[in-house]
Amino acid sequence: MNYVIQPKKKDKHNHGDEEGHGQHGHHGHQGHHGRHGNNSRHGMKKIKKMKYEDIIKDVFFAAENTGDDEDDDDQGNQDWLFELQDPDGQCNPNPCLNEGVCKEKGKRNYKCDCPSPFKGKRCEKGPRVCRRGRCGNGECVLTSSPPFYECKCKEPFKPPNCRRLSVCEPNPCSNGGKCIKDGNNFDCVCTEGFSGRFCKVGPDDCYLDDGESYRGNVSETDDGDDCLHWNSHFILAHGVNPFKSFEDQDGLGPHNFCRNPDGEPKPWCFFRRGRRLLWDYCDVMRCIKPTTDRPTGVPPSPQPTSANPPSTTKPPEPTAQPSAGPVSPTETAASQFRTCGVPQPKKAITRIFGGLKVSPGAIPWQVSLQQKPKNSNLPYRHVCGGVLIKSCWVLTAGHCIDKSKDMQVLMGSLSLDKPDASTQILPVEKAIVHENYRETTGAVYNDIALLRLRGTEGFCANETQFVKTACLPDAQLPDGMECTISGWGATEQSDYGSSHLLEANVLLINQEKCSEPAIYGSNLDNTMLCAGHLQGGVDSCQGDSGGPLTCKENNSSVIYGLVSWGDQCGKQNRPGVYTRVTQFLDWIKSKIQANP
Repeated sequence: MNYVIQPKKKDKHNHGDEEGHGQHGHHGHQGHHGRHGNNSRHGMKKIKKMKYEDIIKDVFFAAENTGDDEDDDDQGNQDWLFELQDPDGQCNPNPCLNEGVCKEKGKRNYKCDCPSPFKGKRCEKGPRVCRRGRCGNGECVLTSSPPFYECKCKEPFKPPNCRRLSVCEPNPCSNGGKCIKDGNNFDCVCTEGFSGRFCKVGPDDCYLDDGESYRGNVSETDDGDDCLHWNSHFILAHGVNPFKSFEDQDGLGPHNFCRNPDGEPKPWCFFRRGRRLLWDYCDVMRCIKPTTDRPTGVPPSPQPTSANPPSTTKPPEPTAQPSAGPVSPTETAASQFRTCGVPQPKKAITRIFGGLKVSPGAIPWQVSLQQKPKNSNLPYRHVCGGVLIKSCWVLTAGHCIDKSKDMQVLMGSLSLDKPDASTQILPVEKAIVHENYRETTGAVYNDIALLRLRGTEGFCANETQFVKTACLPDAQLPDGMECTISGWGATEQSDYGSSHLLEANVLLINQEKCSEPAIYGSNLDNTMLCAGHLQGGVDSCQGDSGGPLTCKENNSSVIYGLVSWGDQCGKQNRPGVYTRVTQFLDWIKSKIQANP
């Protein structure tokens, strides 16, 4: 993750410590890497379940704080931000969020009429109903009508506020399952053909193809984590439930069943570890063949819509391939990467809060920089992020480079532990670190490097739906602009982090503001920029070191910054610091021209 300035710094390439947490590990999403094996419910899989003791010790289920806490208003004081983003009295484009109506007031002002229950200058504040502990030992989910929330209790706690304890009464097991009491814990003994912790998964519960049509009842990940409801306040933006009916065309709604709304290889869901929000693939079976018959008395399960079952061995085909027939590398290179900064995601989840999950093809310029000891047979390990800017060139942070090691880049895959058919892996032929790169106890300066990939006559990476280049910026962008960072959060010697690519939205912070003594003071120079949220929050430091900070310029994504350093993660007045790419445009062009 971000290169962290600490009072006593470790070697910049030692990403792990004695406990294996990693120097960057506390920036990442702390979770297991998914196994994603074949039909794990048929194997000897140990089911992980949250017991009574785990529930009452969960820090998230703390007693409700009636005073001010981080859940009362996570917007913070952002008047300065709205001033920066004011459209000088223009209501086109509409600055009002959540279907607010914009009315101009004079030449340089406007007013937003906000629909209930939203408020704020731009209707940006939804009802803050899911304060910590409001639902006792349960999950707070958002609804569209008063009181705008509902409590989903963790068994054996009971509605309405999930504070009353009752084991097996009423029976939590579905489809005739028997509840076996064990102190304050319980087990469901399911009738034949049913499975899952609460016996909700029927014998015909399976998915076809990539599972987009799956409407079954599996609600656990491969590793046994309980799925969150899709209308959990952990997931939804702006504090309101967007689901007008129980099921929409993507199968999302006020439930916690696994779905695949964005083109992943199989159904998945979000889950929680403490206050960290993660996602993983689900423990759902692939259909062997379509079935319509079912045992008498068994309720019908949702049926897949596809008529042809997929192959269980053949991997998915990449979306884009080089043209057929003999084509020289020069001709192929000339026909590719003619445009930059325009992704082609399979299917974006527009209603789900940004910063949680990347759709396949949504950040096709993101690469994983991987290293191993020189000339060794050891496996490559992810150490940093990077961004593809040409077929044979990757930008990354200077502090990521260790020239004593072999390096390669992985691109085209959202997963580090299970690359798919769209993955491309290319060796690094040459690493060029900026000549004035230096570190101090307070900052990292000129933190930029170029990686020349190994290829033939200017052709290295192959452009596909999942591998594209980001554009270089033309000029400075305005303060307050919302941009995107991305990364895996995994480190060289640490299992902490996500094996799936994550993204987060950050705001460009005024340089003068970030140079104030209370923030970074004189450590900041014009080769750096700040982005994040001054009130703090993990979304300000979720990108891997060297990874991209991209912003929209003329409808294309430009690589405006590289994740560089910061003081801890999510700390108030300590936003992330990024290498300002606009200061290095001449350097980038000169190095590429000198190393064709």
